[in-house]
Order: sequence, then structure tokens, then C-alpha cells
Amino acid sequence: MAALRLSAYAAVAVHLCLLLSPSSSLRVRGLSESEEASTVRQGSYRTAYHFQPAKNWQNDPNGPMYYKGVYHLFYQYNPHGATWSNVTISWGHSVSVDLVNWGALDNALDPDSPFDANGCWSGSATFLPDGTPVMLYTGVNASNNQVQNLAFPKNASDPLLREWIKPTYNSVIPLPADVLNDNFRDPSTAWLGRDGLWRVAVSAQIKDSVASTLIYRSKDFRRWERNAEPLYSSGAAGMVECPDLFPVAEPGIQNGLDLVPPNRAARHVLKLSVMATHQDYYVVGRYDDAADTFALVGAYNDCRTWHRFDYGHVYASKSFYDAGKKRRVLWSWANESDPEPVYIARGWAGVQTVPRKIWLASDGKQLLQWPIEEIETLRKTRVGLLGAEVNAGGMKEIIGVAGTQADVEVVFEIPALDGAENLDPNQLLDPQRLCGEKGASVPGGVGPFGLLVLASSDLQEHTSIFFRVFRHAGKYKVLMCTDLRRSTKRADVYKPPYGGFVDIDIEKESGISLRTLIDHSVVESYGGGGRAVITARVYLEHEETNTNRMLMFNNRTGMVKVSKLDAWELKAANVNVPVV
Repeated sequence: MAALRLSAYAAVAVHLCLLLSPSSSLRVRGLSESEEASTVRQGSYRTAYHFQPAKNWQNDPNGPMYYKGVYHLFYQYNPHGATWSNVTISWGHSVSVDLVNWGALDNALDPDSPFDANGCWSGSATFLPDGTPVMLYTGVNASNNQVQNLAFPKNASDPLLREWIKPTYNSVIPLPADVLNDNFRDPSTAWLGRDGLWRVAVSAQIKDSVASTLIYRSKDFRRWERNAEPLYSSGAAGMVECPDLFPVAEPGIQNGLDLVPPNRAARHVLKLSVMATHQDYYVVGRYDDAADTFALVGAYNDCRTWHRFDYGHVYASKSFYDAGKKRRVLWSWANESDPEPVYIARGWAGVQTVPRKIWLASDGKQLLQWPIEEIETLRKTRVGLLGAEVNAGGMKEIIGVAGTQADVEVVFEIPALDGAENLDPNQLLDPQRLCGEKGASVPGGVGPFGLLVLASSDLQEHTSIFFRVFRHAGKYKVLMCTDLRRSTKRADVYKPPYGGFVDIDIEKESGISLRTLIDHSVVESYGGGGRAVITARVYLEHEETNTNRMLMFNNRTGMVKVSKLDAWELKAANVNVPVV
């Protein structure tokens, strides 16, 4: 029987490969490449390889998992329009065999029961000991209270998990008496403690305005009791959402962890999304599953001072353990930056960032992030360069690769650091503001240098991604920026400078790497091997001309050497082709 089951799963995987492969004859189930290109040229800003539904609104990634050879992504989805609506918000559902090409299935969860009548909000997937997945999600019930519910697959032998059942005994975690009715949501992936009890983290705001991450325990995954102490609480940050707690392997080891090793020595990462800033923050620490407490290591309690997954335009990130490749993968939602009437008119809103592999850096202080390796299967046309120099005030164009759908890797070498500007301590606290003050066009001692992407032929529109080196307290600080202020002539678009510091020893390294993924209206940049990441949404006026340029630039006082550059044009992925 096992062999027969494996054969069935293999057959499903082959079917999905044929369905989702860009070279497949079944490509007609979605748009042709020429139709996709036409759609982009018409100003829709549709992406070519970032995950998005065919139409309507999407936001938080929910319950990502790898099950019987198939990747699943569930996501907050409004099946009736391009704006968020609590009464119709559902769980969209798509499947993949490579995290790049995706097939669309019917909604997994819709608000059709008393315990979720006003919306199926965010949640997570957990595997029970027998391997069956179960969803814990927030439902807004008929009384408009946020409660936590369960959903199980109707047929766990189906690798596609097409149908889900909500038990009638929901809700399994009711609204606590000391929690505001609209601030109790987003259950995490559950985990087993040494005592054999399940734990799950849920975001809440206690009535005295203390933002908390509550812990609930259960023997049977149905009856849950709240732990006396929260996993995290703070009166400073306001409401925090979408908690994620997961173990990480020892520093420098890229393999992910699903479970804590027998010696219990693993470090953990706690991630929270802060409503007030619309940003995600994380910290590395030690989790004690006896007391269900989390000890911060070298960090303040105010989560807004922690590391950020992304210094740009993302929120509500969610990770999962990929058992197929033994890695931890991170999803994040990138919302629109143009006005609601505009994206209502075009019929869709929101994309997911490229899935990222994440692991603990060798210093044990922060996570490194990198696009999953499967993205490289989309690479086609390549241009390369070794040992080029960009003189002060100069530019060099990257020719031979279409600039709207590209993957660019470049390594900048800095001959000398003695011209680095001094950094005021107050500037250290606000890198985004510093990027605005020290933009790409402001010459400096060591920087700015970097890339101009999605640039018009006359450079009147362009997005700049660059580095600048400062001196502070006898050491050097590397600032990374993505500046959108010249990205479009449209006045109705939010186009700030984004910025963060890259935790790198620039004296030792004597240079810094930059990888940038460009996909029409999305620009994702990874600095210093993934030590800092910035995602931006870009809305060009000149896009219809399809003349987007890419250039390297240098506005420092001396020369910058480009020791290596590789740039690829990327094929379009099949994203949300209907599965039948």
C-alpha cells in the first residue's frame, strides 16, 4: 500500500509539474507570455514571478506548508473585490512543486459559519503526530468577537488538500475577558513541549493597552488553557500581530529546524508585526518551554528596537519549515503604495515577496535572508562583467538584459575608507531619514554607489539602490538605501526613501555585495549577503515604452571597483494557473 500511495503522490507531482511548467503545452490555462507583457505595458503593474492571485485583494500569507511533495500557500483573500473587507475575507489557496510556479485552487476557508461569519482571518498550519495538517485561524464571529478556530482537511490523503472542514465545536479559544474584542488574533504554528502539551501563541491587547503574545496549552488540540504569563508583553509598541516563534540551527548552519533537538540547546526567533509602524521585527533569544517564557538576548523589550526582516514595504511575514529541502522559508506581504481608487480600477492589490530562505548568521545575532534557489530556474539571458571601474560621478549601463524582469548580482570593492563621513548618534537611530538626507545624488566620501533600476531613457524616472559608509565611535557603519523619490512622476504614489544599516565589517570585507530582483512593480534588494533587505513597490509612468534601463553609479569622491557583476533576464513564471 505504501508503494501505491507514493506512486499516487508522484503522479500528482508530475501533473503539477506539467501544469505549472512555463514550457508546458498546458500554458494556455493562464495568460500567454505575450498577453502578460501586454498587460504590464497597459500600466497594470502585474508582476511576472511574484505570487499574486489573478484578481482581487490579497494580504497576509497563512499556513504555508510542504505536504506529500506539494507546497501550499494560503493567504488572506477577498474574492469579491480589490479592497480588504472583513466580512468577505477568506483563505485563498494555491499549490506548487517548486515555490515558483503556482496553481490556483478554490478557497480553502470562507466565512460561512457562526464562529467566522464576519471573516476568516490569519492563522497557521501545524502537523499532528500522525502527519495530518490542521489549521488554527482567527474567525470574527457573529458577535464581531475575534476567536480562534480549527479546520481539518476533508481528505488527508489528497496531496492538494482541496477541501477543508470546520468542526462544529469551534471556537476552541474564545475571547478572554481581559482582551478587547477586536484585538485577539493570528494564532501561530503550534509546537509540542517536553511535557507532551501543545502550545500556540496568539496576539492580544489587554484592556490596559498592553500588547501581549499569549500562550495557550492543550493536550488534544481542542481544549486550550491560557498560560499565566505571556510570551511577550509591552506597553510601548501598541498592538502587535502575526507572531512567529521558531527554532534555528547553530550560527552559520543554513539548514532549518522543525523541532528543537534533544539537547534543547537551540536558539529561537520571535517575530512580531507592529500595527503602528506596519513593520515586522524579530529577535534571537532563548525559549523555555517549561515556563513558556522567552528571554531576549542583548535586546530591549520594545520590539520596535529589534531587527527587521525588511526595511521596505512588507508586513505580516510568516515562515514555515520546508521538510523537502530542510530549510526555513519566509513569506511576506507587500501591499500597494498607490491610492485605493487606482488599484480598484485595475482589479487587484497586493503581492507576496519572493520566498526567502532564512538562517542564523555566524555571529548568532541576526538572520540572513536569500531568495530561494528555485528562482534561478527562471534565469535566461545573461550578461557578465569582471573588474570594471566606475569613476567618481560616473555611470556604467548594464546592456543586454531587459530591465523590467531581472536578477542582478554585483560586488562593489572600496579601495579606501578614509573619506567616510562622521555619523551623528541621532542619525544612527533613523536610517530611513538618513537615506533621505544623503540620497543617491548627494556626493560623499565613501558613497553613494550602487544601482539605478527601472530607469527611463532620460533618467527622469529611476529607483536607486545604494550604499554609503560612515564612521561612528571609531568604527564604520554601512547604510543601505532604496530611494523611490525619483521612481515615478506620478504624484499620487507613496515614494519614500527606505533604509537600514548592514551589519558587516567593511574594513575586513573591503567591499559589499548587492542582489536585486526586479519584477515590474516590485524591487527586492539584498545587501551584504542578505544581512539587510529592502522591498519597494514602483509605479512607472514610462512603462508603456518598455525602455527601462539599469545602470551602476558612483557619487563618492573616488573610484569604486565592480569586481563582479552578473545580470539575468528572468522568464515569467506560471502564477495561479487554474488547477482542474
